[in-house]
Amino acid sequence: MDRIDKIQYYLDIAKKIGERSTCFRNKLGTIIIRNDQIVATGYIGACRKTKDCLEREECLRDKLEINHGERYEICRSVHAEQNAIINAARSGASILGGEMYISGIKTNGEKIDTFPCYICKKMIINAGLKRVICSTKNGEYEIFSVDEWVNDWKEKDILDDQKKYGLDQNNK
Repeated sequence: MDRIDKIQYYLDIAKKIGERSTCFRNKLGTIIIRNDQIVATGYIGACRKTKDCLEREECLRDKLEINHGERYEICRSVHAEQNAIINAARSGASILGGEMYISGIKTNGEKIDTFPCYICKKMIINAGLKRVICSTKNGEYEIFSVDEWVNDWKEKDILDDQKKYGLDQNNK
């Protein structure tokens, strides 16, 4: 009997969580693992108790013709990674030294690279996570060391990142 490997298991859970997303563009989910246990989850969604894009029946960023990966402040939603970190804090769960798994798809079912944006990367670094595992559009995954991000940003700048959210999605 074949058994799914643990990374794919966690990515599958993250993808399922992403189905709760309220974004017209993407359905992304995130889980944070610490000591081989899920301690927090998050998906793309508007701030608690506010109207999301589905309720408003429009995407503000699409309406304003803003490309993926740009002008994050013009969005009703909070990213899945951010929500997972926030949810850990709300519940009092420590994520220090943990791992984040990110998976999801475009709302039309197309696979995407689920690399974090700059804002999420900064939050991941400051939260003290050690690794980030992202599903990719080729059906595999990529593992990132948060310490490597920090070292890269010491030598270069965040704009030099080769693997960032939205890079593969701007050709509509």
